[in-house]
Amino acid sequence: MSEETKAFIDKLSAGDNAGAGEAFKDALRVKVGNQLDQARKDMAGNLFNGNVEAEPHSDPKPEIADPGTFTKEGEVVPTTNAGKDGEAELDLSKPDQPVDNGTPDTMVGVDVNAGEQNS
Repeated sequence: MSEETKAFIDKLSAGDNAGAGEAFKDALRVKVGNQLDQARKDMAGNLFNGNVEAEPHSDPKPEIADPGTFTKEGEVVPTTNAGKDGEAELDLSKPDQPVDNGTPDTMVGVDVNAGEQNS
């Protein structure tokens, strides 16, 4: 019998109910703590023993529908029937030339060329 259990019985037999309640809590706390320590030791000892296999995913991957675009009416028009193969329709073979429209390069009132030397 543990010391905490003996203290509980002694206080209960002496009529000290408040002390017996605290002794009971202490005894229970020690017992649960010891069980948790043992379980922790067992788990730590067996954590990396044996073969561990990956668990399969619980949810299957969703199927991807054919791509499409929405019309203003909310209908989906498939883009695969439009003869497009998913490649970009941009011509990147020649660089864009800056257009000189006679206005300074500004963005919301901030001169983007500020601090540059004019030659």
